[in-house]
Amino acid sequence: MFDDLRNPDGERLDCTFTPAEPSKASNSELVLLGHGVTANKDRHWAVTLADALARAGFASLRFSFSGNGDSEGDFRHSTPTKEAVDLGAVLDRCEQWTVTYVGHSMGAAVGVMRASTDPRITRLVSLGGMVDTADFAQRKFGELTPGESFMWDKPECPLSQSFMDDMAAIGSVADLAEGIQRPWLLVHGTDDTVVPIQESKSILTRAGDFAEFIEMSGADHVFSGDAARVMANHVVAWLLRQ
Repeated sequence: MFDDLRNPDGERLDCTFTPAEPSKASNSELVLLGHGVTANKDRHWAVTLADALARAGFASLRFSFSGNGDSEGDFRHSTPTKEAVDLGAVLDRCEQWTVTYVGHSMGAAVGVMRASTDPRITRLVSLGGMVDTADFAQRKFGELTPGESFMWDKPECPLSQSFMDDMAAIGSVADLAEGIQRPWLLVHGTDDTVVPIQESKSILTRAGDFAEFIEMSGADHVFSGDAARVMANHVVAWLLRQ
Protein backbone atom coordinates (compact mmCIF):
# COMPACT_ATOMS: atom_id res chain seq x y z
CA MET A 1 0.00 0.00 0.00
CA PHE A 2 2.80 2.41 0.89
CA ASP A 3 5.60 0.67 -1.00
CA ASP A 4 8.23 2.94 -2.52
CA LEU A 5 7.09 6.06 -0.67
CA ARG A 6 9.26 8.95 -1.90
CA ASN A 7 9.55 12.70 -1.43
CA PRO A 8 9.80 15.18 -4.33
CA ASP A 9 13.60 14.73 -4.36
CA GLY A 10 13.09 11.05 -5.12
CA GLU A 11 14.34 9.94 -1.70
CA ARG A 12 12.63 6.83 -0.33
CA LEU A 13 10.96 7.31 3.03
CA ASP A 14 11.12 4.29 5.32
CA CYS A 15 7.70 3.53 6.77
CA THR A 16 5.73 0.92 8.70
CA PHE A 17 1.99 0.46 8.21
CA THR A 18 0.10 -0.98 11.17
CA PRO A 19 -3.46 -2.06 10.29
CA ALA A 20 -6.32 -1.76 12.72
CA GLU A 21 -7.50 -4.92 14.41
CA PRO A 22 -10.10 -6.42 12.03
CA SER A 23 -12.91 -6.50 14.56
CA LYS A 24 -12.70 -2.73 15.10
CA ALA A 25 -11.24 -1.51 11.83
CA SER A 26 -12.42 1.60 10.06
CA ASN A 27 -11.70 1.63 6.35
CA SER A 28 -11.24 5.38 6.23
CA GLU A 29 -9.16 6.42 9.25
CA LEU A 30 -5.35 6.68 9.13
CA VAL A 31 -3.00 8.17 11.72
CA LEU A 32 0.41 9.36 10.54
CA LEU A 33 3.23 9.38 13.11
CA GLY A 34 6.15 11.80 12.62
CA HIS A 35 9.24 11.84 14.84
CA GLY A 36 11.49 14.60 16.17
CA VAL A 37 15.01 15.78 15.43
CA THR A 38 17.71 13.01 15.30
CA ALA A 39 15.03 10.33 15.76
CA ASN A 40 13.17 7.84 13.56
CA LYS A 41 9.88 5.97 13.17
CA ASP A 42 10.80 3.20 15.61
CA ARG A 43 11.04 5.24 18.79
CA HIS A 44 9.34 3.68 21.82
CA TRP A 45 6.56 6.27 21.95
CA ALA A 46 5.70 5.74 18.26
CA VAL A 47 5.56 1.95 18.39
CA THR A 48 3.53 2.06 21.61
CA LEU A 49 1.07 4.51 20.10
CA ALA A 50 0.74 2.52 16.86
CA ASP A 51 -0.13 -0.62 18.84
CA ALA A 52 -2.71 1.24 20.94
CA LEU A 53 -4.26 2.76 17.83
CA ALA A 54 -4.58 -0.67 16.20
CA ARG A 55 -6.40 -2.06 19.23
CA ALA A 56 -8.81 0.89 19.11
CA GLY A 57 -9.58 0.45 15.40
CA PHE A 58 -7.22 2.98 13.81
CA ALA A 59 -4.66 2.11 11.15
CA SER A 60 -1.39 4.02 11.37
CA LEU A 61 1.70 4.80 9.32
CA ARG A 62 4.97 5.52 11.07
CA PHE A 63 7.61 7.05 8.81
CA SER A 64 11.13 8.44 9.07
CA PHE A 65 11.79 11.81 7.51
CA SER A 66 14.42 11.90 4.77
CA GLY A 67 17.97 11.60 6.08
CA ASN A 68 16.75 9.93 9.29
CA GLY A 69 16.60 6.28 10.28
CA ASP A 70 16.54 4.03 7.23
CA SER A 71 15.11 6.68 4.92
CA GLU A 72 17.20 7.88 2.01
CA GLY A 73 18.74 11.33 2.01
CA ASP A 74 21.45 13.28 3.80
CA PHE A 75 20.81 14.12 7.44
CA ARG A 76 22.56 17.45 6.95
CA HIS A 77 19.64 18.50 4.75
CA SER A 78 17.04 17.58 7.38
CA THR A 79 15.24 20.81 8.27
CA PRO A 80 11.66 21.55 9.34
CA THR A 81 10.94 23.06 5.94
CA LYS A 82 12.13 19.96 4.08
CA GLU A 83 10.30 17.66 6.50
CA ALA A 84 7.07 19.57 5.86
CA VAL A 85 7.59 18.73 2.17
CA ASP A 86 8.19 15.07 3.12
CA LEU A 87 4.91 15.10 5.03
CA GLY A 88 3.17 16.48 1.96
CA ALA A 89 4.51 13.56 -0.09
CA VAL A 90 3.11 11.13 2.48
CA LEU A 91 -0.26 12.87 2.34
CA ASP A 92 -0.24 12.51 -1.43
CA ARG A 93 -0.42 8.74 -0.90
CA CYS A 94 -3.35 8.97 1.53
CA GLU A 95 -6.15 10.07 -0.78
CA GLN A 96 -8.51 7.30 0.35
CA TRP A 97 -8.03 8.07 4.03
CA THR A 98 -9.21 10.59 6.59
CA VAL A 99 -5.87 11.61 8.09
CA THR A 100 -4.78 12.52 11.59
CA TYR A 101 -1.17 13.62 11.98
CA VAL A 102 0.68 13.01 15.24
CA GLY A 103 4.03 14.79 15.51
CA HIS A 104 6.58 14.58 18.29
CA SER A 105 8.99 17.41 19.18
CA MET A 106 10.24 18.99 15.94
CA GLY A 107 7.85 16.67 14.13
CA ALA A 108 5.06 18.54 15.90
CA ALA A 109 6.37 21.87 14.58
CA VAL A 110 6.41 20.29 11.11
CA GLY A 111 2.79 19.27 11.65
CA VAL A 112 1.78 22.81 12.55
CA MET A 113 3.56 24.13 9.45
CA ARG A 114 1.82 21.64 7.18
CA ALA A 115 -1.62 21.71 8.80
CA SER A 116 -1.78 25.51 8.66
CA THR A 117 -1.98 25.32 4.84
CA ASP A 118 -3.00 21.72 4.06
CA PRO A 119 -6.62 20.71 4.76
CA ARG A 120 -5.82 17.05 4.19
CA ILE A 121 -4.76 16.89 7.84
CA THR A 122 -8.19 16.72 9.47
CA ARG A 123 -6.95 16.34 13.05
CA LEU A 124 -3.62 17.28 14.62
CA VAL A 125 -1.78 15.93 17.67
CA SER A 126 1.37 17.53 19.11
CA LEU A 127 3.46 15.49 21.57
CA GLY A 128 6.08 17.48 23.45
CA GLY A 129 5.67 19.88 20.58
CA MET A 130 8.41 22.30 19.62
CA VAL A 131 7.12 25.83 19.00
CA ASP A 132 10.08 28.22 19.23
CA THR A 133 12.47 26.70 16.70
CA ALA A 134 15.04 29.49 16.79
CA ASP A 135 15.24 29.36 20.57
CA PHE A 136 15.58 25.57 20.53
CA ALA A 137 18.45 25.63 18.03
CA GLN A 138 20.35 28.20 20.04
CA ARG A 139 19.72 26.54 23.42
CA LYS A 140 20.78 23.09 22.28
CA PHE A 141 23.31 23.72 19.52
CA GLY A 142 24.24 27.41 19.64
CA GLU A 143 27.71 26.74 21.05
CA LEU A 144 28.52 24.07 18.45
CA THR A 145 30.13 24.60 15.05
CA PRO A 146 28.02 23.66 12.01
CA GLY A 147 29.96 21.45 9.65
CA GLU A 148 32.18 20.17 12.46
CA SER A 149 29.97 19.24 15.43
CA PHE A 150 27.33 16.59 15.99
CA MET A 151 23.90 16.95 17.53
CA TRP A 152 23.98 15.43 21.03
CA ASP A 153 27.34 13.81 20.13
CA LYS A 154 25.71 11.49 17.59
CA PRO A 155 28.14 10.93 14.67
CA GLU A 156 25.22 10.04 12.40
CA CYS A 157 23.64 13.46 13.10
CA PRO A 158 26.06 16.18 11.96
CA LEU A 159 25.00 19.73 12.73
CA SER A 160 24.55 21.68 9.49
CA GLN A 161 24.34 25.36 8.75
CA SER A 162 21.19 24.74 6.72
CA PHE A 163 19.49 23.33 9.81
CA MET A 164 20.49 26.30 11.96
CA ASP A 165 19.46 28.77 9.25
CA ASP A 166 16.06 27.15 8.73
CA MET A 167 15.32 27.00 12.45
CA ALA A 168 16.19 30.71 12.71
CA ALA A 169 14.16 31.64 9.63
CA ILE A 170 11.05 29.89 10.98
CA GLY A 171 11.60 31.44 14.39
CA SER A 172 8.37 30.16 15.90
CA VAL A 173 5.30 28.34 14.62
CA ALA A 174 3.05 30.11 17.14
CA ASP A 175 1.68 32.53 14.55
CA LEU A 176 0.46 29.59 12.46
CA ALA A 177 -1.81 28.27 15.19
CA GLU A 178 -4.71 30.53 14.30
CA GLY A 179 -4.81 28.97 10.83
CA ILE A 180 -5.45 25.48 12.18
CA GLN A 181 -9.22 25.46 12.41
CA ARG A 182 -9.65 21.78 13.25
CA PRO A 183 -9.41 19.46 16.28
CA TRP A 184 -5.97 19.67 17.85
CA LEU A 185 -4.60 17.82 20.89
CA LEU A 186 -1.43 18.92 22.66
CA VAL A 187 0.21 16.54 25.17
CA HIS A 188 3.28 17.59 27.14
CA GLY A 189 5.19 16.17 30.11
CA THR A 190 6.04 18.27 33.13
CA ASP A 191 9.58 16.82 33.24
CA ASP A 192 10.41 17.65 29.61
CA THR A 193 13.88 19.22 29.62
CA VAL A 194 14.22 19.35 25.83
CA VAL A 195 11.14 21.37 24.91
CA PRO A 196 9.69 23.33 27.85
CA ILE A 197 6.04 22.60 28.59
CA GLN A 198 5.41 26.33 28.41
CA GLU A 199 5.74 26.12 24.63
CA SER A 200 2.60 23.98 24.40
CA LYS A 201 0.81 26.25 26.84
CA SER A 202 1.73 29.34 24.86
CA ILE A 203 0.61 28.02 21.47
CA LEU A 204 -2.60 26.74 23.07
CA THR A 205 -3.63 30.33 23.71
CA ARG A 206 -3.33 31.01 19.97
CA ALA A 207 -5.26 27.93 18.86
CA GLY A 208 -8.67 28.88 20.22
CA ASP A 209 -11.54 26.52 20.90
CA PHE A 210 -10.27 23.85 18.51
CA ALA A 211 -7.40 22.80 20.79
CA GLU A 212 -7.21 20.68 23.94
CA PHE A 213 -4.21 20.37 26.28
CA ILE A 214 -3.18 17.43 28.45
CA GLU A 215 -0.38 17.90 30.98
CA MET A 216 1.33 14.63 31.94
CA SER A 217 2.85 14.82 35.40
CA GLY A 218 6.35 13.32 35.56
CA ALA A 219 6.63 12.52 31.85
CA ASP A 220 9.86 13.40 30.06
CA HIS A 221 10.34 14.53 26.47
CA VAL A 222 10.25 11.07 24.88
CA PHE A 223 7.56 9.62 27.19
CA SER A 224 9.95 7.06 28.63
CA GLY A 225 8.74 3.85 30.23
CA ASP A 226 5.08 3.63 31.14
CA ALA A 227 4.51 7.27 30.17
CA ALA A 228 4.30 6.11 26.54
CA ARG A 229 1.34 3.88 27.36
CA VAL A 230 -0.40 6.65 29.27
CA MET A 231 0.21 9.10 26.44
CA ALA A 232 -1.13 6.59 23.90
CA ASN A 233 -4.29 6.11 25.97
CA HIS A 234 -4.84 9.87 26.02
CA VAL A 235 -4.43 10.13 22.25
CA VAL A 236 -6.72 7.16 21.54
CA ALA A 237 -9.42 8.43 23.90
CA TRP A 238 -9.30 11.85 22.25
CA LEU A 239 -9.57 10.36 18.76
CA LEU A 240 -12.54 8.24 19.78
CA ARG A 241 -14.31 11.38 21.02
CA GLN A 242 -13.87 13.20 17.73
